[in-house]
Amino acid sequence: MSQVESRGTVVIAVDRCKGCELCIPACPPAVLSMSVDQNAIGFAYPELAPGCTGCGACLLVCPDFCFAVYGYDEPVLHEEEDTACAP
Repeated sequence: MSQVESRGTVVIAVDRCKGCELCIPACPPAVLSMSVDQNAIGFAYPELAPGCTGCGACLLVCPDFCFAVYGYDEPVLHEEEDTACAP
């Protein structure tokens, strides 16, 4: 296991998302990915992994105003399972 530091987080209004995916490449730490699930209106939506910096890039590019961005006063450490395969 490894630790990932988050300096912020986002709250995503999943039911408002129309699945445009503009937030995915806009995220500098690359912690957003599209879900395999769909929201109530039938679209995949972004999911947040540990490592958010609270930069707000997702908020700035989202045409549907799905993001609320919050910064932490002190960084938060998350345990993350290593995904590399053992030899």
